[in-house]
Amino acid sequence: MLARLILAAVFLVSGAIKAWDARETIVAVRAYQLLPESLVGTVAAVLPYFEIALGLLLLIGLATRLAAVLAAVVMVIFVAAVISAAARGLSIDCGCFGGGGEVAAGQTAYTAEILRDLALFLLAGYLVIRPDTPLSVDRFVHRRAADPA
Repeated sequence: MLARLILAAVFLVSGAIKAWDARETIVAVRAYQLLPESLVGTVAAVLPYFEIALGLLLLIGLATRLAAVLAAVVMVIFVAAVISAAARGLSIDCGCFGGGGEVAAGQTAYTAEILRDLALFLLAGYLVIRPDTPLSVDRFVHRRAADPA
């Protein structure tokens, strides 16, 4: 349950911060220089609400395995994006919890960001394998379905 709640908190907080300041989210997405300009606005608009939706599913424990798979995929994408930025010599803030965009040379936190996202990937992987957690909608639904009323 702790893995589920940690992931839920991370996605809810990061999604809410990005949704609150859409302009900053656009700057963060653009800073990675991975997408054509025509997609930057769309990704910046959808990403916060996708993160919030994942966070809500994980918080209540509904479709936990699916939410965990999607969370793991998101973490892989985020890690790949940060590695790409580092490999190309970009000096950017990841924009993971708001902010984003260029920072002064030497002010990046790529290693910490990668390690954090890998830890979150491991939590998601655990939930893919063991999605049944206490206090979840999934558990309630499974128990109701198993009850021979």
